[in-house]
Amino acid sequence: MNKLTVLSLALATCCYSGLSAQETNHFVVKANKLGAEIQPTMYGHFFEDINYGADGGLYAELVKNRSFEFPNRLQGWKTFGKVSVQEDGPFDKNPHYVRLSSPGHAHKRTGLENEGFFGIGLKANEKYRFSVWAKGNAQKILVELIDPYSMGETQVLASGKIEINSSEWKKYELVLTSPVTLEEGHLRIFLASEGNVDLEHVSLFPVDTWKGRENGLRKDLVQALADTKPGVFRFPGGCIVEGTEIEDRYQWKNSVGPVENRPLNSNRWEYTFQHRYYPDYHQTYGMGFYELFLLSEDMGAEPLPIVNVGLACQYQNNDPKAHVPVDQLDSYIQDALDLIEFANGDESTQWGKLRAEMGHPAPFNLKFIGVGNEQWGPEYPERLKYFVDAIRKAYPDMKIIGSSGPNSEGKDFDYLWPEMKKLKVDLVDEHFYRPEDWFLKSGNRYDNYDRKGPKVFAGEYACHGKGKKWNHFHASLLEAAFLTGVERNADVVYMATYAPLLAHVKGWQWRPDLIWFDNLRSVRSCSWHVQNLYGHNKGTQVVPLLMDGKVVSGQADQNGLFASAVWDEPTKTYIVKVVNVSDKAQPVSIEFDGLKKKKLAGQATCITLHSDDPDAENTLDNPDMIVPQESQVAVDGETMQTEVGAQTFAVYRIAVQ
Repeated sequence: MNKLTVLSLALATCCYSGLSAQETNHFVVKANKLGAEIQPTMYGHFFEDINYGADGGLYAELVKNRSFEFPNRLQGWKTFGKVSVQEDGPFDKNPHYVRLSSPGHAHKRTGLENEGFFGIGLKANEKYRFSVWAKGNAQKILVELIDPYSMGETQVLASGKIEINSSEWKKYELVLTSPVTLEEGHLRIFLASEGNVDLEHVSLFPVDTWKGRENGLRKDLVQALADTKPGVFRFPGGCIVEGTEIEDRYQWKNSVGPVENRPLNSNRWEYTFQHRYYPDYHQTYGMGFYELFLLSEDMGAEPLPIVNVGLACQYQNNDPKAHVPVDQLDSYIQDALDLIEFANGDESTQWGKLRAEMGHPAPFNLKFIGVGNEQWGPEYPERLKYFVDAIRKAYPDMKIIGSSGPNSEGKDFDYLWPEMKKLKVDLVDEHFYRPEDWFLKSGNRYDNYDRKGPKVFAGEYACHGKGKKWNHFHASLLEAAFLTGVERNADVVYMATYAPLLAHVKGWQWRPDLIWFDNLRSVRSCSWHVQNLYGHNKGTQVVPLLMDGKVVSGQADQNGLFASAVWDEPTKTYIVKVVNVSDKAQPVSIEFDGLKKKKLAGQATCITLHSDDPDAENTLDNPDMIVPQESQVAVDGETMQTEVGAQTFAVYRIAVQ
């Protein structure tokens, strides 16, 4: 379907069909009864290093195994000539490095070649910063960007020499410009003189990273995150917070300080799924907590770090001995307290000083911290209690987030919610990866939640189509329908983040995902467009909404219509969201009752997301197959007559003059 056809459908969707009044669905917006405040954190992102989301993805480093610390020390590298691995390097947490030695014959070569992450993506006329820590005695190395599969006269795309002019470890840099665009380039390094040279932390970054930062992030992926106007950014996971074994857990202190000395960590997504196995998937911590806090700040989102509660992944560990005994939690609790100090402490504190030394003297103003991920059973609250007590004592204003476990309902869920209330956590993290029928039945999920208890953080969710676990339009439409219920219950739900966030098309373990990418391109899924429409049309307060004289129930029995209404104070605009999950167009009237002295503008902006094919999805080759379309709808006094097309998400913005 071309863009002209999509636009025509959008115009038809937004225009009144002239059907009889008896067939029209009547919505009434109680304009003078502003309800619950919608939290700035309502819609945001959840990040986990799954699907090559960090190394090989958001983190812009192009070299795999740059410090030779993978369990297979030369994984990702090809070597030729005389190359040996040494282990007495300058960085105590990354002690390994390579030594290049003369090959012993004038016509032989010594060197190594890196394959990157599914290749090294290069763009024509873009600059790439090569850096390396090295020592030698006036030796030279030749650095090349190459096309290893070239059918032309040469494999070499760009090259330059570096003289290693010190016998002490020293950092060297070289900027190369690629003359071509290539998805699967390689980096090759030759020893270009006699003698030995030692190389450590071999790195290659595009110069054009997000905000031009060295050790930076991939620009297009950050832009896709920032464009949704996220209010909260949760990191670093997910299951990697737990670790397959407790030693594998994400340890934030290893992810800060000089990047050259951040140790490698195992990533459970290397081996979790045998049918999608990636033996070279590890965590370098190059994009660590400092970079993630900085990213939160860049996006205008509240940072939400999650720390380990002393439990390894319970899916993979039934033995109680795999977890930290309750009487040995002190260092884990201290890690949580030190993290808050790292984020908020002044330069006179140990961890605040480190943050300042890394380049951010001002505090990050952390307000939220989560403890534990998808834990369950009594072992979770009995450990969580000690964290809550310590954090409350040291930081009484900090908002603490607990968990209701891995399921959206059932035995573990029913057990944990009362426990979270007893512990008086501020929010409870709910997770639901569920099929279409669950989302259709759950539009009223939060209607009857306890208004006095902890608030809800819908921390991980996605609609999984039956036999269709990809980002097809229909699943995204049902996510939009479900979110109307989240929005109507903004007095209960304070945060909601879709998951997973990022996926490399050649390296995924889990789907669906919000944003897909290869080494050069990225695509925003239909679910991304749903998140974007909610993020840009969040509003500041809920407005009561009736349908045919009844409170909107969030159930498909209302002619397949789901809806919510909000008021946006900065723009003086009412925003009504209507999702039609049925297979027929629905005529709709939207009346604004109780405007008093307010007068509506004569036209409303209508934004629709629709696809004739429910299984269609945006792809790297066709990224704009399904995108929102905008048009105008007439407003007659206090009423707007329109039609919501079949299988359509519509957002109406009606300004007050």
